[in-house]
Amino acid sequence: MKYSEKIANKLNDLLEKNYDTEKSYKYAAENVNDPQLKSYFNERAQERYDFGHELKSEIRNFGESPDKGSSLEGDVQRSWMNLKTTFSGNKEEAVLEETVRGEKAAVEEYNNVLHSPEIPPSTQNILMKQRNAITAALNKVKSLEQRA
Repeated sequence: MKYSEKIANKLNDLLEKNYDTEKSYKYAAENVNDPQLKSYFNERAQERYDFGHELKSEIRNFGESPDKGSSLEGDVQRSWMNLKTTFSGNKEEAVLEETVRGEKAAVEEYNNVLHSPEIPPSTQNILMKQRNAITAALNKVKSLEQRA
């Protein structure tokens, strides 16, 4: 496998995760009543949409094609969130718990890619910026969860 393809594969994995998370945030926004939470989830969905475009651009810079669509894993997570909110007495708390779980996984996935020695500095900068934004979102959602 050539260098550009190897990098693009790693970025496509992150792109797929951002598609998944964008959909999960949209789902979360649709399933909470609190206007602040609804707004927060919509903002995070837009942020992940923007991350996706940045990743697509970076993948194209390597002469490769971005993947389309979300993953089976993401579909399962949204189904689990749906099931959890259906049977939970507190939908918002259940959504926040799943959001924390998803964001922790995202930070770990970004860290794994960032620790790859073949990632060039320009790509690392993009990924670090995105990972830091996800970490900030994780900290925010943890504080929201504690209040719920």
